[in-house]
Amino acid sequence: MTEPVVPETVPTSIDLRREYEEAGIGEVFRQLDSELVGLAPVKQRIQETAARLLVERARRKLGLTDEPPTLHMSFTGNPGTGKTTVALRMADLLHRLGLIRRGHLVTVTRDDLVGQYIGHTAPKTKEVLKRAMGGVLFIDEAYYLYRPENERDYGQEAIEILLQVMENQRGDLVVILAGYGDRMERFFESNPGFRSRIAHHIDFPDYADDELLQIAELMLAKSHYKLSGHGRAALAKYIEQRRRQPHFANARSIRNALDRARLRQANRLFETSDGPIDAIALSTIEAADILASRVFAIAGQDQKVAQ
Repeated sequence: MTEPVVPETVPTSIDLRREYEEAGIGEVFRQLDSELVGLAPVKQRIQETAARLLVERARRKLGLTDEPPTLHMSFTGNPGTGKTTVALRMADLLHRLGLIRRGHLVTVTRDDLVGQYIGHTAPKTKEVLKRAMGGVLFIDEAYYLYRPENERDYGQEAIEILLQVMENQRGDLVVILAGYGDRMERFFESNPGFRSRIAHHIDFPDYADDELLQIAELMLAKSHYKLSGHGRAALAKYIEQRRRQPHFANARSIRNALDRARLRQANRLFETSDGPIDAIALSTIEAADILASRVFAIAGQDQKVAQ
């Protein structure tokens, strides 16, 4: 004789703070704070989004809704402002909340989705979507998917496939579109299907000079380097000059500058050393390693022109 099936009882109340702790959401924000300097408005938006999704989860447990929330997002801002890092933490957050199965992040650009000949785009796009299922698909510079000036472009085919999956499988895939704010706005105007499916828009501000200096020191520390006192002052001047020049990419430009500074440091040590070198010298970036950058030469030329 089979035992009668006892229906699951629906709770009458939910402790949101307990749900927050059990899901480990606080750990996600601790990681964000350790990985990213500044970005207070972004972190605030993510906290608000987490609170909203936590409430949605509580409502489902109380039987108040059975519809999966719309989770697709748009990240706008200049390069090097932490969009990819935040997307990675967002994937972790959504997984901890039980909103996606796997919590992994798949990062792609137009080239990963759009083919160069007829019949090539659909298989490429579907393969990417297959890899991303159960997690987050991050499409960087998403506006390049749409090229209306080229009648033979196959980006529209990728867009149509993406839109269909974003709607029909929104309980198993989150899509984040990223890029410059003005270009993303034009992209949404040309593709209203995307705008109607995006629930969360987060704008990433540029870093301030002092934040970029702090980022530089954190980058160096991870590789067991440090700035001397004069080196720090030189890097502060570098940041002030560099951000006035073209193609500045926030933290990405700082990383590139530090790579070049380490090259100059190595060359300086090799050329000037006449005996053993201790760990301090091998790990210290001096002012000369920064001031040799052509950024200062360009700044000097600009000042002469202005005069």
